[in-house]
Amino acid sequence: MARFLHGAEVIEVNDGVRSISTVKMAVIGIAVQSAMAAGAVAATLTLGSSALGDDLTFTAKAAGQDGNKINITIAETTEVSQDIVVAVTGDAITITLGTDAQGDTISKVTDIVTAYEGVPEAMAKALISTSTEAAKAEIPSAINKQFLASGANEPFPLYKPTLVLGNERYAEGLGVTSQAYKYIKQIMEQYGAVVVVVRAETSADEATQKSNIIKAIDALKDSKSEVGYTPRIPIAPGYSHDDAVGKALESAAVKLRGVTYLDMDVAATFTDAMKRVKSYNDRVEIMWPQDVVFDTDLNTNVPMPKSVSAAGLRVRIDEERGVHVSKSNKDIYNVVATNQQVEFSLNDASTLANILNENRVSTTIREGGFRHWGNRTCAIDQKWTFETTRRVADMINDSIERAHMWAVDEPGTTQYMQDVLGGINAYLRQLKNEGVIPGGSAWLDKELNTPELMAQGIYYFDFDFGVYYPAEHLIFRSRLNNGYLEEVIENV
Repeated sequence: MARFLHGAEVIEVNDGVRSISTVKMAVIGIAVQSAMAAGAVAATLTLGSSALGDDLTFTAKAAGQDGNKINITIAETTEVSQDIVVAVTGDAITITLGTDAQGDTISKVTDIVTAYEGVPEAMAKALISTSTEAAKAEIPSAINKQFLASGANEPFPLYKPTLVLGNERYAEGLGVTSQAYKYIKQIMEQYGAVVVVVRAETSADEATQKSNIIKAIDALKDSKSEVGYTPRIPIAPGYSHDDAVGKALESAAVKLRGVTYLDMDVAATFTDAMKRVKSYNDRVEIMWPQDVVFDTDLNTNVPMPKSVSAAGLRVRIDEERGVHVSKSNKDIYNVVATNQQVEFSLNDASTLANILNENRVSTTIREGGFRHWGNRTCAIDQKWTFETTRRVADMINDSIERAHMWAVDEPGTTQYMQDVLGGINAYLRQLKNEGVIPGGSAWLDKELNTPELMAQGIYYFDFDFGVYYPAEHLIFRSRLNNGYLEEVIENV
């Protein structure tokens, strides 16, 4: 019943169709190791001058940017015959200088160091030092709340997703001569990608290193909560030729709704690659052989896992044309060769490139530059054999799921159901208008949504969509027609 009101009011109605935003698919996740990775940097503060005999240096006990919160105050007092007092309150450290019987300040920098080191609470925050000898020590100037500075966290902490945004300079913390950095650089040669990096601990033991990489792959699943992005293209170059790592990547791809690219060992044969396909599913694309790039540190050509270039290429196509466009027959940049020869001819089914593709292995061909050649995942179900089909489905399914947080726990009224269906249909129309899909629609199955299920809080909404398949095989039908010779006679 409406309450009595002699006046006017506005009641906000919260029904209506909600728009659906497409999730970002062009995000790479990469598991790497680097013994050259930079560590955390401790914050510091230097006061005075060694030349004047009054220098003091404070260094945060713990490295990292939290050390920048620590601040130092050196205060004087008018009290007579006072000892040096070091007090700690939170991140603030206050040093009150001592005085003599006349109230004059007498505490020198070496005295301050001695007194400070006797206070465990202060030493737990920041260490103190001076380069001045006691005989030459002077009384420091009073200062108010000077903060330590230049503290920095480890740029790539172990097993924690870290963002590299569009340029390899953001990966310099991995060590600019490290293989991990070179992988990121090769990705960026293809496109300025968003890359989620997880660094694994380095081990000289091969089995331990493999386990560490698998642990890093598993950490990619936390990327959304850690850095706000979900990697849809997980890779582990340098390690994905191993099936234990490959299976970890496959599992990650399932969890992340992505597709992973697996390399073959540098010495693997094309038959090894074709055999390996049988061990994986529709979220895995096998690559053979490895690419070759010029290493400016070694001043020579070196193999580069093909998954790196393929991931960068996939992002480039996603951003420039869309997830529905195949990366096959697109240029790969910064490649000078392949480490094993791949024979190719556009109309010859017996060439190695065609045999590889027929057996669901992607490769690199040299034709007007170096090109990725291959559309197919390891799927045996023809419905999901094309990578573009898998990724378009992932994009649509994930976008619709994520857009309906608002719909959970709302009353299941007729208006509510119409709003949900309206939002999905509008989104599918948008994708059709953008040329991503040929069409799609959403509906309510009245036979499935029974009162019994609705009483349990369960509601079903159905939708379907089509995809554009890559024109992988073009057939031109040629005929010889002598009838055109009649024109020769007619024109005499």
